[in-house]
Amino acid sequence: MLEVKTWLDSPVGIHLGYAPAMQPMPISALILLSLSATITAQDWPQFRGPDGQGHTSVKNLPLAWNDDSDNIEWKVPIEGLGWSSPVIADNRVWLTTASEDGTSLRALCLDAGTGKKIHDVEIFQREKGGKIHKKNSHASPTPILDGERVYLHFGTYGTACLSDEGKVLWRRTLKYSHVHGPGGSPALVGDSLIISCDGAKDPFVVALNCKTGKPRWKTPREDHGDRRKFAFSTPLAIELKGEQQVVSPGAGGVSSYHLGTGRSLWHVRYPGGYSVVPRPVFGHGLVFVSSSFDKATLLAIRPDGKGDITDSHVVWRMKQNAPHSPTPQLVGDELYVIADNGILSCLDAKTGKRHWRERLGGDFSASPLHAAGRIYFLDEDGVTTVIKPGKTFTALAKNEVEGRTLASLAAVEGALFLRTDTHLFRIAASEKQH
Repeated sequence: MLEVKTWLDSPVGIHLGYAPAMQPMPISALILLSLSATITAQDWPQFRGPDGQGHTSVKNLPLAWNDDSDNIEWKVPIEGLGWSSPVIADNRVWLTTASEDGTSLRALCLDAGTGKKIHDVEIFQREKGGKIHKKNSHASPTPILDGERVYLHFGTYGTACLSDEGKVLWRRTLKYSHVHGPGGSPALVGDSLIISCDGAKDPFVVALNCKTGKPRWKTPREDHGDRRKFAFSTPLAIELKGEQQVVSPGAGGVSSYHLGTGRSLWHVRYPGGYSVVPRPVFGHGLVFVSSSFDKATLLAIRPDGKGDITDSHVVWRMKQNAPHSPTPQLVGDELYVIADNGILSCLDAKTGKRHWRERLGGDFSASPLHAAGRIYFLDEDGVTTVIKPGKTFTALAKNEVEGRTLASLAAVEGALFLRTDTHLFRIAASEKQH
């Protein structure tokens, strides 16, 4: 029988306040538990928040705003271009950026309360910038905070670790050709930094010692025979029967690896899938992944098998309006899936049955956020649609700021952080929105 650690069973789940009356959400607490005690469940230390799945326990967030509203506490320009999402801890916001030509790759640290710049550190300097897709940048992977250090990844351009005071502690180069520029973020699990390196050929997954940057293991991807090998997904750690594993989607299929050794535990094929962007989602004993381009399929997989489990452990598939780029959002028994073309579907997570489908409008790349009893969906033109979770569609607000928006939202108590192509916003809750 499948044993899954749930929020209700974990210190993190109890701290986040998930009551027994709610659906026991079986998602990994490994990453948050591995961070320093100075990181709390109300910080936003990595891509998709404290649990890596878009949830936070904060209660007070803005519902409505625009460029001219009093909710905008500050708006600061960010030099260069980067699509990394902001991360926040200890009243500091970290993000990365790059010069327009990609020759200078930098880490920025701002005061979360005022927007004042604290650090601006050049991490890598290159003679020539690499090729990037029009929806990418040279600084797209999101940093990770552990309370003492900052982990930065720029794809094959380099990976580094900074002290909280901005001193470079180590640098590492992982050689692979990521085709459209750097994309997927690392995952910090225990004392290992897990990175999916899915390039034009010979893709692999690697674990780096987070203290030294030295490789612990490096595992080649299963060869599914697909012509396109590249992908941009972020791994997710889960735990089954006391065994830690890391789920990492790639081109042609998704694989899970033993955290300690890198040994491949299981894999599921999705022939033809490539340029995979969404991060896995874990709940109800199922892993949810998308095959991304060109024709996305969303799969629900039981992760308790061994070897090739394509024919035995895929519980359901969704082929219509599946996401190429945004990660689905699991809330209770429902899975909310926003397609790149703005069609939002609400599904029964266990069966894949659709409860409703609505067109939000716009194009979407950013992943959603669940907090304060709401779900926030940010499109590529600065428009955030806020809905109430449930088996019927209930829109609460639609908000707009000026600018292009491909990075995902971040949240702390009382405020959202929204990055555009030119600025970083701190958007606060007003008294009427509490």
